[in-house]
Amino acid sequence: MATVTTQASAVYRPQITSKSRFLTGYSGKLTREVAFRPVTSSASSCKVEAKKGEWLPGLPSPGYLTGSLPGDNGFDPLALAEDPENLKWFVQAELVNGRWAMLGVAGMLLPEVLTSIGIINVPKWYDAGKAEYFASSSTLFVIEFILFHYVEIRRWQDIKNPGSVNQDPIFKQYSLPPNEVGYPGGIFNPLNFAPTEEAKEKEIANGRLAMLAFLGFVVQHNVTGKGPFDNLVQHLSDPWHNTIVQTLRGY
Repeated sequence: MATVTTQASAVYRPQITSKSRFLTGYSGKLTREVAFRPVTSSASSCKVEAKKGEWLPGLPSPGYLTGSLPGDNGFDPLALAEDPENLKWFVQAELVNGRWAMLGVAGMLLPEVLTSIGIINVPKWYDAGKAEYFASSSTLFVIEFILFHYVEIRRWQDIKNPGSVNQDPIFKQYSLPPNEVGYPGGIFNPLNFAPTEEAKEKEIANGRLAMLAFLGFVVQHNVTGKGPFDNLVQHLSDPWHNTIVQTLRGY
């Protein structure tokens, strides 16, 4: 039986005379590339791949976003990443805030679920500040501020001069192996996950989702006075009447 191989390529380049900088981050020509890669089989077939970095079909990525960064889909409506030095900071800022958001969302949701089903008995996340702790709220705030300030200064130094803060300045016996900025490894990677491109893509995608989820939790509580799990249970008890439409009608 004969083997058929199909190979073709096409480039579509329409001209656009005016374009919103808000959507594209820059003005210029719109270039769409569609590549047909060869596939060898007993029947003629082809595989179509979209160009990476186009968050909305028909709108090109800004020239300074090449798709080389994890999670880079060409979305920068405010042109925040146009300056390469700012881009380095924004990459690390998004990565760290995404990690905190994932921890925060888990810390908000899991205690609420476990308390609701009777496994533990702790305050809901929106009442946690009312609980009594070993120190006053103002004392805890000052302690956290100092500790976070120290950590952020060290992280900024590592961004400016990678590897410069790998050794603990007080406990000299503790140090981190040389790694890429943002992926320190060592004690911060107890399960020894490899920072592959696939892992980086998944982490940044989940971090972005967690940041949106955190915002949703806060807005949801301000509107309904309840947490996400309680709202879910309420919705499932009567899906046709306990919805966002009925909630908004009460305002």
